[in-house]
Amino acid sequence: MPNVHLTDAMQEYVRDQIAVGAYANLSEIVRAGIRLLMRNDGVLGATVAANETEAAIARRQQAAQGVRAIRAKMRDVSDAELKQWREEGRG
Repeated sequence: MPNVHLTDAMQEYVRDQIAVGAYANLSEIVRAGIRLLMRNDGVLGATVAANETEAAIARRQQAAQGVRAIRAKMRDVSDAELKQWREEGRG
């Protein structure tokens, strides 16, 4: 399998997606991306792959929006505070 280089922005996006539970790991993200490319190229037609429902896609998009909103609001929050919030179930 080939190695893939991700830009810093891509690596951050991957970490965020995994952190919010949108994906379990990098492999899931890569497969989702390839499915989108295949669908855009007409390989998958108008349907989504059997294990990728529209609801799952919507949840992932909402999770990503949530991460962006949190990052925008929490720029001044320390790592220690964020860790504490996560442990308390607030973050």
